[in-house]
Amino acid sequence: MYIAIAGNIGSGKTTLTTMLTERYQAKAYLEDCCDNPYIGDFYNDMNRWSFNLQVCFLANRIQQTMDMLEEGKSGDIFQDRTIYEDAHIFAGNLHEMGLMTSRDIETYMKIFKLVTSLIPKPDLLIYLKASVPTLISQIQKRGRAYEMNIDEEYLSRLNNKYNDWIENIYEGEVFVVDKDVDDFVEDSAVFEKICARLDAIQQQKPSNR
Repeated sequence: MYIAIAGNIGSGKTTLTTMLTERYQAKAYLEDCCDNPYIGDFYNDMNRWSFNLQVCFLANRIQQTMDMLEEGKSGDIFQDRTIYEDAHIFAGNLHEMGLMTSRDIETYMKIFKLVTSLIPKPDLLIYLKASVPTLISQIQKRGRAYEMNIDEEYLSRLNNKYNDWIENIYEGEVFVVDKDVDDFVEDSAVFEKICARLDAIQQQKPSNR
């Protein structure tokens, strides 16, 4: 069973991934934002380095996905953020903001489409949907210094990209959790509802163990 957790910054992806991994005795694949040698250059000159940054993120995600699927042959796996978000949310947003040229985004998407034609989609994508106030509240609770001054307009732009991707672009199975009203940390019934959906998928798939 291959389950992916998608959502904006502060939506609770890592928390849910950890909870589900413990519940199903599975392998977690978490996002590593720091393993990119272009980050420093990007923040110094976003127009110059946006393409390099995103291609490096894409390459890392491809490698993670291949490693993950190989290990997944012997058990369940949960992935915190997907290769689809790298392309449709973050690279797309950089292009819309004028920080990535049309030529670069076209080249990037060619690579993305080739790769995604060769790998399977998740059995289920869990989308953690949350309004900007909810995201800000959760970002403040976890207290990461580098996120304290995050721009609300930026989060709003990403939310719009996420909603468009889920509603109009992504073609796989999606389970939406509305974090504004359904808190899987505070309300165990919400978590059990998510698990019930996963149990149904697990029962339909042949055992790899």
